[in-house]
Amino acid sequence: MIDQGLGWVSAHTDYLWVAAGLTFLFIGGEGLVRGATALARKLKLSNLIIGLTVVGFGTSMPELMVSLQAALKDTPDIVVGNVVGSNIANILLTMGLGALIYPMSSKSAGIQRDVAVMIVATIGLLVLAYRGGIDRLDAQIMLGCLITYLVVVYVLERGSPEPEHAIHSTVPEMGIFMAMAWVSMGLLALVVGADSLVKGATNIARDFGISEAVIGLTLVAVGTSLPELAVTLIAAFKRQSDIALGNLIGSNIFNILGILGITALITPVPIDARFTQVDIPIALGVAVVAGLCVYIFGKIGRLIALGFLAAYAGYMAFLFVV
Repeated sequence: MIDQGLGWVSAHTDYLWVAAGLTFLFIGGEGLVRGATALARKLKLSNLIIGLTVVGFGTSMPELMVSLQAALKDTPDIVVGNVVGSNIANILLTMGLGALIYPMSSKSAGIQRDVAVMIVATIGLLVLAYRGGIDRLDAQIMLGCLITYLVVVYVLERGSPEPEHAIHSTVPEMGIFMAMAWVSMGLLALVVGADSLVKGATNIARDFGISEAVIGLTLVAVGTSLPELAVTLIAAFKRQSDIALGNLIGSNIFNILGILGITALITPVPIDARFTQVDIPIALGVAVVAGLCVYIFGKIGRLIALGFLAAYAGYMAFLFVV
């Protein structure tokens, strides 16, 4: 009986790695956002800066850890698939679910500006993909653009009044040391989870003959997007539209400029032709559609949300059929 149990565990080791990885990524992302938001509150940073950096970028830490692990293990398709798949999932899946719970108002000038930056960043990624990949010079330019963007946002918004619903109002009070402990534990869990997820997902892809690109675009992308999903659903239930939208848009910007920039700075990231022909154009189309909804309708309503979810289901079916 014991031998049978050990045999079952051995045969399903890769699935256990994936399950453990997803669990640690979710716990780590939640811990990091909780601790960093409390820390930012103690440092009296504005809600906008907290939302853009701590929440939007903090929820992208699983993508960063997974991309770094994948790059170091020479699996660039998982690096690119993770980022592109996460950006598609953030809009079609996560934004769709959030807006289905409560329509997301998007009349804020800050949201409109950030949507434009997200679209431009996606166009830039498509241009780099046509060139064949991201080298270290490209990475430096991407990180420079990200830093410039953050500085501009800070300068433009530092005099703005705080919104009634503070983004950190959902985070309990805690001291600086406790906040730093949450951040440290969150980062540790993210590192462990990223390593486990990449290891298990890569082996599963090879065993079933599924390309690493598809694994990156589906299992890895959705898994690393769990923190964004959690934050968005919480914000939707609390009817805090700006938090939900800001979280997703900020995450998408950081995924392209920050994650791919940092990863390519360590090791150049080649981009396979399939991403250039299919997935990055889809990511760009999705970003443009979200932008049109923001500029024309001023909100992401339930009907649009259903359309997003249907489109995502179709995209998943397309990936596995093709």
